[in-house]
Amino acid sequence: MLTKLVSFVTIENVTINGHGVPMEQDILVLESFLPYRLYRLADTVSREFSRIYKERHGLTRPEWRTLSGLGQRGTMTATELGEQSAMHKTKVSRAVAELERRRWLVRTADEKDRRVEHLELTKAGLAAYREMVPFAKAFERELLARLSAEERAAVVGGVAALEGALEEES
Repeated sequence: MLTKLVSFVTIENVTINGHGVPMEQDILVLESFLPYRLYRLADTVSREFSRIYKERHGLTRPEWRTLSGLGQRGTMTATELGEQSAMHKTKVSRAVAELERRRWLVRTADEKDRRVEHLELTKAGLAAYREMVPFAKAFERELLARLSAEERAAVVGGVAALEGALEEES
């Protein structure tokens, strides 16, 4: 006759409690997992900011990233845009096509390699970019104003430290 019940059992490195549920050390709590938290935060901030450029110009996120990349850097290739904005080439391609349709962007074939196109904002595209810059800066100021001075410094320093640490590994 058994006098004690087994409170847990370990099978293939997963500890199951007496109720058939994995014990805490064997599960990943996404809400406290830093990469997941950073992704969620970035997505939330990006969605909140997207309301501004969508409302003003009807732009999608890839279109805004393309417009702002070209506005900041001038002439770029689609490959450079993809690297700068961390967008897949199909998203870059669609964004470029839409900005070209709006006549905000022009393509110029490379003289040495016809497979490469240099992308540049037109006067209208540059005007739209310049109109959006103050809104982007105001959004950032308002976002950071929600934090104390110490929290702002910690966020800026922490992000820079993570970027630096990840660049070292690359």
